[in-house]
Amino acid sequence: MPEAKKPELPDDETVQGGQSELTGLFVERPESTTVIKGKNVTFVAKVDSSDLLRKPNMKWLKGKWLDLGSKAGKHVQFKEAYDRNSKVYTYEMSIIKVVEGDAGGYRCEVTSKDKCDSCTFEVTVEAVQEEQPANILDSFKRSGDAGEDAGDLDFSALLKKREKKARDEPKEEVDVWEILKDAKPCDYEKIAFDYGITDLRGLLKRLKKMKKVEPKKSDAFLKKLEQCYSVDKGKRTQMHVELHDPNVQVKWLKNGVEIKPSAKYVFECVGNKRTLTINKCNLSDDAAYECVVGEEKSFTEVFVKEPPVTITKLLDDVHVVVGEKVEFECEVSEEGANVKWMKDGVELTKDGKYRIKKDGKKHTLVINEATIEDIGMYYVYTNGGESKGELEVEAKELEVLQSIADLSVKACEQAMFKCEVSDEKVVGKWFKDGVEVKPGNRIKMSHIGRIHKLTIDDVKPQDEGNYTFVPEGYALSLSAKLNFIEIKIEYVPRQDPPKIHLDTSSTGSKNTIVVVAGNKLRLDVEITGEPAPTVCWMKGDTVISEAEGRVRVETRTTLSSFVIEGAERPDEGQYSIIVTNPAGEDRAELTVKIVDVPNPPENVRCMGVGEDTATITWDPPKFDGGAPIKGYLMERKKQGSSRWTKLNFEVFESTTYEAKKMIEGVFYEMRVFAVNGIGISQPSGNSKPFMPIAPTSEPTRLTVEDVTDSTCALKWRPPERVGAGGVDGYIIEWCKEGEDNWVGANKEPVDKNTYRVKGLPTGEKLLFRVVAMNIAGRSPPCIMKQSVIIREIMEYPKIRLPRQLRTKFIRKVGEKINLVIPFQGKPRPVVNWLKDGEPLENKSVGIRTSDFDTILFIRSAERDHSGTYTLSVQIDNMQDKADIHIQIVDKPGPPINVMVTDVWGFNAALEWKPPKDTGNTDITGYTIQKADKKTQGWFTVYEHNRRPSCTASDLVMGNEYSFRVFSENICGLSDEVAFSKNTAIIGKTDLEYNKPAFKEKDMSSSPKFTAPLVDRVVVAGYSTAISCAVRAYPKAKIVWMKNKMIIGEDPKFLMQNNQGVLTLNIRKPGQFDGGKYSCKAINDLGEDEVECRLEVRGTGTHTQCHAFTHRHAQTHTHTHTHTATPIILSMRQTFIGSQ
Repeated sequence: MPEAKKPELPDDETVQGGQSELTGLFVERPESTTVIKGKNVTFVAKVDSSDLLRKPNMKWLKGKWLDLGSKAGKHVQFKEAYDRNSKVYTYEMSIIKVVEGDAGGYRCEVTSKDKCDSCTFEVTVEAVQEEQPANILDSFKRSGDAGEDAGDLDFSALLKKREKKARDEPKEEVDVWEILKDAKPCDYEKIAFDYGITDLRGLLKRLKKMKKVEPKKSDAFLKKLEQCYSVDKGKRTQMHVELHDPNVQVKWLKNGVEIKPSAKYVFECVGNKRTLTINKCNLSDDAAYECVVGEEKSFTEVFVKEPPVTITKLLDDVHVVVGEKVEFECEVSEEGANVKWMKDGVELTKDGKYRIKKDGKKHTLVINEATIEDIGMYYVYTNGGESKGELEVEAKELEVLQSIADLSVKACEQAMFKCEVSDEKVVGKWFKDGVEVKPGNRIKMSHIGRIHKLTIDDVKPQDEGNYTFVPEGYALSLSAKLNFIEIKIEYVPRQDPPKIHLDTSSTGSKNTIVVVAGNKLRLDVEITGEPAPTVCWMKGDTVISEAEGRVRVETRTTLSSFVIEGAERPDEGQYSIIVTNPAGEDRAELTVKIVDVPNPPENVRCMGVGEDTATITWDPPKFDGGAPIKGYLMERKKQGSSRWTKLNFEVFESTTYEAKKMIEGVFYEMRVFAVNGIGISQPSGNSKPFMPIAPTSEPTRLTVEDVTDSTCALKWRPPERVGAGGVDGYIIEWCKEGEDNWVGANKEPVDKNTYRVKGLPTGEKLLFRVVAMNIAGRSPPCIMKQSVIIREIMEYPKIRLPRQLRTKFIRKVGEKINLVIPFQGKPRPVVNWLKDGEPLENKSVGIRTSDFDTILFIRSAERDHSGTYTLSVQIDNMQDKADIHIQIVDKPGPPINVMVTDVWGFNAALEWKPPKDTGNTDITGYTIQKADKKTQGWFTVYEHNRRPSCTASDLVMGNEYSFRVFSENICGLSDEVAFSKNTAIIGKTDLEYNKPAFKEKDMSSSPKFTAPLVDRVVVAGYSTAISCAVRAYPKAKIVWMKNKMIIGEDPKFLMQNNQGVLTLNIRKPGQFDGGKYSCKAINDLGEDEVECRLEVRGTGTHTQCHAFTHRHAQTHTHTHTHTATPIILSMRQTFIGSQ
């Protein structure tokens, strides 16, 4: 083969495909390289997916067609990785042990929905530089790659290489491009291989530039479909072709399947132009389409673009406490759209912490239990927008409702520490002097609801110390001291006066004890004196006796304890303790003050609203709980919802609060808590629902529609921004030019966008303005720029005849006619109606006239209502007229003189005359029907026949036909029909049919019972029946007998014969009705008889009767069907020839 010059290939070009948008998705592209034969090479491509909603699809191609994904294996390997932080996909392709066939052009292509990107690179393979092996044994190689002992020995390396002799003949230069220009496309690859061309892609590009391929002329198409069509989702697209032959039929195919015309796919044919229209395109219409004419086809593709999904409801900021549930909610413009949730640049997916819900257009991100780590900004992305919302999480605070108190107990007594916290779920530990207390026989711990108790039975000296309760998860501790009191008996030879040792220094003020409502007060007062003094506790002048109760006194020898269980507000007051003994008396005064949480605030109300704000005010609580009010906490919720949202975590001192970040048009409710040093009050009553809303913008396009001497008609357009409150109506105001005294034209807002202001001063120049009203108040006014002079404007009379009345107005008899004809003119013109030039006096024609139109109405149209109606409107000597032509039509009469004029072969010719009554309109055709004398059934021969004659064909030989004809006009067929006066007889040929003689079958037979009587056991008092079946012809005479005696006309027995099924009904049989019953059938050919036994038992034998009947029925299943019942026993069996 002569050596060819290697062709110069053009530089690589980026080829854009189809309708995909070529975008820069690659972060890193593979580069061309040169590799030594037998070595490995790896190519790396990186793709940025931060703007993609789906994972991109990567393809590695060699040349233009070869997909290397199908060649993956030991020689070609692929690898893929993804970095979540940078949102970058890394794709690697490795070629193991490169061979010469791997040289050439490569391409990598990445696609993702409507985006794509591609890049090319070259691989050049160089041969290995051979060296003479030092050891000849190295030249012995084995074929294969499995190991040194695998394969066959290969001695080719020892062969001596011969140098090629230079040929003396001159080398012929071959122009490869000339060969390729004349070659078939299927031979391109072979020619490229023969001449050493590796870049097939560049080869095809150069050939495309060199060859100016003239498009093949089509025999069917003048103009084919475009290469592709692009359409937005939901829009309409059209595809056109033009044909040589305007009468040829075309087919439209979608993905190879024929399309049928429908509301979605509309076919149009205008001359030689054919159009396919696709309405409301969706993703399923993104396909390949063909137009087929005979054996020729025209191809195209339709690409449907999805509109970007926008966010219609943005995320709201959320403020919660640790452990609460968090929901971020947004709405998008389309149902089923995909959204992406992110926080701190990391995409959020469904796991144990996050839940993502989708409900139509609503998308929700749920965090089950909020933690401090969840604080941050959350984003939601669609392919057409984004929104963000901030999450703030506050640490949960534990409130102490009742703290533990110090105790002083004696030996063997019980000590109980009790505290109450705000959260029932909180658990904790008890400590004594820093050491955890463990439960035992004497020490018990309990946790019931919010109350925690530590009980110590049989107190001992070693139990004395400091006890602390520490809730888990909170930086909080409650401490109290247990004092052990030792009883010492001293003998004093002398008497000591009584002494009260009262210590109230820890309460903050002298002899004043402050107790939280609901807590227990125990005041231990040590008393000394010899002999033991008598103790008396008093509240005012009332003595507190020692008794069991909520308020009591516990007295010991040297200790008196004043106890109040569950302190209440009435317990507040002045108390005194008096101790006396023979040596003297001592007295002490103390004050008990009861403090509590305050009452809830009152009269919570909304004082004003804005677009997303509301001003709330309330009254302070009537009772502050005995402690000054520190401030207030506010909550709000949507009306109908049960979820309250906290508005502040720090107490708010004022009684007026402005709530923000609300949604316009949504009803809210508010409630307020009061806070003092003791705690938080109960919530106040809910405020009345209020809606954050703003007034509308001003109305637009205020213009004058009409002016009279005392009125002015105005019209305007609604405001451009309405808001969620809508528009309740409009207020119209006017004032004289140069003044500022606006006068209201209407007291109540008007709903319409037009209004006539009345009672205006004649001749004055006035200004007008319009204000929109809604729940938020008045909008800014729309003021007319120029003043209006209140004076009547003369206007020529003019009739504005509707388009349908400018031609003949046709209606059917009995229909309603209602013609509304507007006119204009000022002052109000005089309206006059004429019919055919005469005054309109027909009472069945009604006329109604207003200031701007006149109505002619007929409740039921008749033919005499047809004619020319003239309408005239006149103002003084000015006049305008209009003519209206009304035609009332009815069904026509029947044709006249229908005749069969000729009969030949299987045809008959008919003629007739048009009807006398055409129904006041033209005859549009005739309907002809035929009927043969045998069947008398009418069948249509012709419809809409325009001529008064026709030929009836395909008549049946040997039949005689009559004909009838209907007249037809725009009202339909005539009610009456005209029959032909003569008939058409279709003569028979000379064929003769010999009818065979009929031989009647002899059905005679002697009586034979096909189903016998069956023995029965019945219960006395229940009606029963016995049955059998007989076959006989002629009909047999039936005789019933009991004990060989014929049963006559006894009313107790009823005998029936239903097509051979014989039944004897016995009404309420008694014991004497038992016996042998027989049935005999007799005719002229013989007789047959069957019999059975009937046993009648009492009611006590019902069970035995049923069992007997069941067993007996099993022996006759091959001859009859038996239904076991204690009331009626009957049998039916189908048989042949029972007549």
